[in-house]
Amino acid sequence: MSKSLPRKTFPFAVPHPNPLYLAPMAGVSESPFRRLCHRHGADVVVTEFLSAEGIRRENEATISKLRFNVDERPIGVQIFGADPVAMADAAAMVTDLFMPDFVDINFGCPVKKVVRRNGGSGCLKDLDLVEAIIRAVSKATHLPVTVKTRSGWNEEMRDPVGIALRMQDAGAKVFALHARTRTQMYTGQANWDEIAKVVEALDIPVLGNGDIKTAEDAKRMLGHTKADGLMIGRGSYGQPWIFRQTRALINGEPLPAAPAVHERFAVALDHARMVQSYEADPIGAAIEFRKHLGWYVKGLPNSADLRAKLHQVRDFAEVETIFANYLQFYAEYVARGLKADDPDVSSLSCEAA
Repeated sequence: MSKSLPRKTFPFAVPHPNPLYLAPMAGVSESPFRRLCHRHGADVVVTEFLSAEGIRRENEATISKLRFNVDERPIGVQIFGADPVAMADAAAMVTDLFMPDFVDINFGCPVKKVVRRNGGSGCLKDLDLVEAIIRAVSKATHLPVTVKTRSGWNEEMRDPVGIALRMQDAGAKVFALHARTRTQMYTGQANWDEIAKVVEALDIPVLGNGDIKTAEDAKRMLGHTKADGLMIGRGSYGQPWIFRQTRALINGEPLPAAPAVHERFAVALDHARMVQSYEADPIGAAIEFRKHLGWYVKGLPNSADLRAKLHQVRDFAEVETIFANYLQFYAEYVARGLKADDPDVSSLSCEAA
């Protein structure tokens, strides 16, 4: 696509014409990570997807995930379910009790336990149900209702433009497309051409999502699809600065360098401290944070050994010690001019001197 498309207006205030969203991700886009990504350039964040039934029944674990800080705005709460009445009740409760900037409906999650109940991308097997859910939620809240979905249930039902038009007609105010089918899960390539076609077909803003692993990928997607904004998910794992880097490229500025090792560790520790102050169970929080630590150290010399140590932590203080020891190792690694695949690397110790 080369022709210029008219700029579309978002239904809530965004700081840039092409906003960068942190995608909703179960077990990842929790409040501390959302705040961290905002600090590193994310324009909009969305909560983990939350069960409408859990919300309306006031399940303690579900309600706790609805908490957010003022520095997370603009923020959307994402809900999922297959019962229009339950979805409407949940949207009304979220609006009254938490007042996010928008309510997002998940029509894209491919996980079996969600799909088994016809939630997430399971709804794509019945577009009449999809419309009913959007209309019910829209009536239950004065907040903008947005949607995140996939290109279809399977290849036979793949119709992203048709799906998008029906969701827009039902009342969706922003449409985010992960350009894979449910049956693809995360395999193969996201079809960016489909995002481009949806952008051209809709009157509401369209967000492109899928296969954005680097800032360069994000810039290419924006150029290829002419999307109104981008939604970055797994590409933010261990590198929240991807938003700052992407914004620079969009602005025509040079790509900011990725943080040096000690700076990367500082970001990880900042993230860990936010988690520590947010979660009530310090040991459980440290164990749950192990996955983030693995992502932060990905690609570093001797990272397998480093990850093995980090994946055993039960206290955030242990992380600081492990990082300090690794920085001693890394200083020697640099001083000796070694490469990551040099056999001598394994002889260097990551333990305290």
